[in-house]
Amino acid sequence: QVQLVESGGGLVQPGGSLRLSCAASGFTLDYYAIAWFRQAPGKEREGVSCLSTTDGSTYYADSVKGRFTISRDNAKNTVYLQMNSLKPEDTAVYYCATRKGVFGVVRGRLREVDFGSWGQGTQVTVSS
Repeated sequence: QVQLVESGGGLVQPGGSLRLSCAASGFTLDYYAIAWFRQAPGKEREGVSCLSTTDGSTYYADSVKGRFTISRDNAKNTVYLQMNSLKPEDTAVYYCATRKGVFGVVRGRLREVDFGSWGQGTQVTVSS
């Protein structure tokens, strides 16, 4: 059974850092694309970052480039999202999601419809 479990969210002050984890079980992350999406209250879910273990490609939304880094720990079958220089506008529920193979970008964005397995989400709040 495919399962994704996010953790690492919390309350942090502006300028601070958090590292989110997405632990996968029931399958290995080889030959998958693993994405992080986020959804703020009253807003649509948006793709933040993605990593393809198939070809090593990565994606970052313009809003997080230079601040967020996606990585993978093969031994732990886990993908991380390191978030630095956090801003209040980063406040959202963060979800990880997977799809087999590689990922596509349409008009500069990830599409949530392309990802079939999702975690339950973890809340990130950036506030002083």
